[in-house]
Amino acid sequence: MASVLVVEDDQFVRSALIRHLTEAAHTVRSVGTALEALREVAHFRFDVVILDLGLPDLDGSEALKMLRGITDVPVIIATARDDEAEIVRLLNDGADDYLTKPFSVEHLSARMAAVLRRARVTAGEAPPSNVLQVGGLCIDPLRRQAELDGARLDLTRREFDLLAFLAGRPGVVVPRKELLAEVWQQSYGDDQTIDVHLSWLRRKLGETAARPRYLHTLRGVGVKLEPPLPEPQL
Repeated sequence: MASVLVVEDDQFVRSALIRHLTEAAHTVRSVGTALEALREVAHFRFDVVILDLGLPDLDGSEALKMLRGITDVPVIIATARDDEAEIVRLLNDGADDYLTKPFSVEHLSARMAAVLRRARVTAGEAPPSNVLQVGGLCIDPLRRQAELDGARLDLTRREFDLLAFLAGRPGVVVPRKELLAEVWQQSYGDDQTIDVHLSWLRRKLGETAARPRYLHTLRGVGVKLEPPLPEPQL
C-alpha cells in the first residue's frame, strides 16, 4: 500500500484515478491545482505523486520544478502531450516516469509499482555495499554520496543509481537493456530515457559525449564507466 497524491483538474479523470487507486488499497489524497499540490507535499508525506501538466493555475512542468525544490518524492507525469522534446525536458527536470493519456489502469499500476520499487531500494532496503572507487570518482552506495576529485557531486536519485551501477562494473560495457532492467526496473523502454540521464550525468562530471572522460557510449552496444586516461606528460 502506498500514499499517493493525485494532482489533476479534470474531475472525471481525477475521480477515476481515486477510485482505482483506492480499490488497489492505496491511500489517496487529491487536488486540482499546482499550489494545492505544493501545500500538500509540504504538510504530508507521500510515496508517489501523479501529476497532470494542464493545471489551471500553473503549468505542471513548472509545478514539477517547484516540487523538486522541496522533496524527492517520486513523480509520475500523466499528460495528454506527447511531444518528444517536452518529455525529455520533464525527465531533465526530475520526473521519474511519464504516461501519455489515455492510459489503462493496468499500465498506471505497473509504472507505479516500478517507481515504488526503485524508491524502496534507494531508501535503504538494498544490502550494504562497499565504497566504489573509479579514478577520481568515489561512490558510497550505503550513504548515497558521490565525490569527484574530493568534491561532492549533487546528483538526483536516478543519476546516483545509474552512476553507482556502472561504477560497480568498471570497464565493462553494460547493454542498454540491462540498464533499463536494473536501474529503471523496466523490461522495456525508450533508449532516450537513458541518453537524457547520461547527458545530465556527464555535465556534472565535467565531460561531454564528444569528449568523454569517465562515461563512454558504444553505439549500438551499451555504456561503460572507466577511469580517464592519464594526462600526457610535456
